[in-house]
Amino acid sequence: MILAVMGIAIGVLLFFRVPIAFAILGPCYCYLWYTDQSLGSGLRLAAQGVNSWPLLAVPLFILVGVSATRAGIADRLYDFALSLFGRVRGSLGYVNIGASLGFSWMSGSALADAAGISSVEVPAMRKHGYPARFAVGLSGASTVIGPIMPPSIPAIVYAAVAVVSTGALFAASVIPGFLIAASLAVVVYIWVRKHDELRTERFSGTELARNFRRAAGPMVTPLIIMGGILGGLFTPTEAAAIGAVYMLALGFIYRTVRLRDLLAIFRDTVLTTASIMIILAASTLLGWILAREQVPQTVANAIFALTDNKIVFLILVNVFLLVLGAIIEPTSALVISVPILLPVAVEFGVDPVHFGIVVILNLMIGLLTPPMGGVAFVLSSVTGISIADVFRGVAPFLVPLLVVLAIITFVPDLVLW
Repeated sequence: MILAVMGIAIGVLLFFRVPIAFAILGPCYCYLWYTDQSLGSGLRLAAQGVNSWPLLAVPLFILVGVSATRAGIADRLYDFALSLFGRVRGSLGYVNIGASLGFSWMSGSALADAAGISSVEVPAMRKHGYPARFAVGLSGASTVIGPIMPPSIPAIVYAAVAVVSTGALFAASVIPGFLIAASLAVVVYIWVRKHDELRTERFSGTELARNFRRAAGPMVTPLIIMGGILGGLFTPTEAAAIGAVYMLALGFIYRTVRLRDLLAIFRDTVLTTASIMIILAASTLLGWILAREQVPQTVANAIFALTDNKIVFLILVNVFLLVLGAIIEPTSALVISVPILLPVAVEFGVDPVHFGIVVILNLMIGLLTPPMGGVAFVLSSVTGISIADVFRGVAPFLVPLLVVLAIITFVPDLVLW
């Protein structure tokens, strides 16, 4: 009963748009008071949730993404992709996907992609005759690549919660990231077959070479981060630090970042990091309460009573996470759900790394769906398109994302090889 009351209280607070960390913390502290637990122990538990060496990579990778945005890296990648695909029918659709794919190696965040690249892509596509809904829908769907492809902030959080290797999660997420890009490209190909007029730029070898030189520096970033991690040269946290220094150095070399800009860069990094960490802290306390009330065991027993089939279990998990991601911020949903579902998944023989990629993709799709839809609201803000039209534009692109989700769920070797 007390857990039911807590759930209702959290739901009511979220309905009234109380920040999610405080919507969780309030009912959690009421639980501690009601069960005669020390309120100070709640503070210690919350602090322990973020006192983690792997989580140190979070602010550093956020710094990489903020620095890349300030340095104009997204524009350089966009220009290179445009000069590469300029003569292809529907080129701006492919450029949209390619720019998001390239930027994903530096940002690790769907919201950063939506706020940065999409503010350039959507106006450019509308200017060249693409319908607003198609432009914003494709831009929204392509932002999902960011938190899937390394360096992924959700992957770092999952690694800390599930106690698995961050490097393994990074390696496992590469194929799903490319699958998402390929599936969206197929949708663009099918759509543009009926729109022969959507040719934009004339191909120029000189312009391609010039834009390649401009984008060459940023394109080295994945080699530094992933090459260093998989080559055993440094840990993911060290890779994040090196990547941040490299990105700031590019900004100074390109003269798009000056000393006076550092304060704004660090401020944005701190604000984003703080919002993630306080959610993690609150969710850790909620996770402790759920564990104390033996919710994981109850859920496990309920699932085993319902089915002993691994495939059915994975289908149930996907449905549950898609619903959860639609109503709760992804970081909170991840921290709350993983301690409950992962032990059950392991009992069914699901690899924890494979399960992590499935969880992350499910929750990232939730960023595109109502009622929360964080990416959709950012796209509406930066493009001036109504939130209703953004959701309508995104809806067709949920199909390829769900297809990729099904593939990586039921073909784990694609993730684990």
